[in-house]
Amino acid sequence: MRVLTWNMWWRFGPWDERRKAILTVLRDLQPDVIGLQEVWARGGENLAQWLASHLDMHWTWAASRAPERWQGRIGDSTVDVGNAVLSRWPIAERDTIELPAREDDDDGRLALYARIDAPTHQVPFFTTHLTSAIDASAIRCQQVKVLAEFVTAHSSGTDFPPIVTGDFNAFPDSDEVRQFGGYKTAPAVPGQVFLDAWEYADPAQPSATWNAANPFVAAGFEPSVRVDYIHTGPPGPQGLGSVSSIRRVGDEPVDGTWPSDHAAVLADLRTPSDLHPLP
Repeated sequence: MRVLTWNMWWRFGPWDERRKAILTVLRDLQPDVIGLQEVWARGGENLAQWLASHLDMHWTWAASRAPERWQGRIGDSTVDVGNAVLSRWPIAERDTIELPAREDDDDGRLALYARIDAPTHQVPFFTTHLTSAIDASAIRCQQVKVLAEFVTAHSSGTDFPPIVTGDFNAFPDSDEVRQFGGYKTAPAVPGQVFLDAWEYADPAQPSATWNAANPFVAAGFEPSVRVDYIHTGPPGPQGLGSVSSIRRVGDEPVDGTWPSDHAAVLADLRTPSDLHPLP
């Protein structure tokens, strides 16, 4: 199963050219399930729906309840922002949860759940976008606790481990990422562990998804860092859902246009066709 996570950079910059570049990347990679953040919707048009229609995929999305701060940045109060899931297979159920926020910095961050009706197992799939303020680690710690509880509530009834994707806006060694993982410090929910899929990567691979090589990032003079993640629960029977490969993608221009200010992360997870009975 091929899984991808990507922050779409909402409706900033040359958004119409960018969405075409995004579509080109996704067509080339052919992921089975995609978690998207900063998805825009305006009137009857939705970026997730547009992508899904061109990729022949199912889709669902959840809008922020407080998009006003986003809208003020582009001067258009008619554009919504949210998270979305695209799937090659039907989406059997969905749910959302609001994440905690600072009183003066609430722009409606949320987590979206979709149960994917894959051929051999139902897959609990999640995508989220944590608050971005550089000094907001304490709030992100609260957010990952709510997120972890949300994942627990929706992960039963299948042997496939939950998959949690998203832009955490946090360094890999941050308190919030360590707490969500639960294997380098006490977990956000007692007894619950989520493996950072990048642990399986070749250490020599480029990892920064917020990368100063991207001109949209370079303009802010910030350091390059990995802030976009695919997490999985511990593997199921015989390694079901374990990571077989992972890499950074969407990290170069397409016909002269950078698709987003973020690079994407792509992981291949083991499914029954990849597994063999233990001796």
